[in-house]
Amino acid sequence: MGRIRRSFTKEFKMEAVRLLTEGGCSVAQVARDLGIRDTILGRWKQELAQSPAGVFPGNGQRRSDEEELRQLRRENARLRMERDILKNCSAVEAHHLW
Repeated sequence: MGRIRRSFTKEFKMEAVRLLTEGGCSVAQVARDLGIRDTILGRWKQELAQSPAGVFPGNGQRRSDEEELRQLRRENARLRMERDILKNCSAVEAHHLW
């Protein structure tokens, strides 16, 4: 039987990081007090430090830089596929010319 994935509000995450940074307690202690894993709390702290404005968008929404990276990767894959198709077509044409 699978584990149920818990979700936390932006406010909860912000408050958890605030308790960590202002409370003077360790990550492990704050996480234990809140009933979450210390790795999750550490990741929230890191995300907040990297991008305070767009952190924790929620509801499956990605931050704008993540969305841009996803689109660029998809475009890159499409361009590689087109390149490979053109490369194969030119190899076939070159073979027929001989």
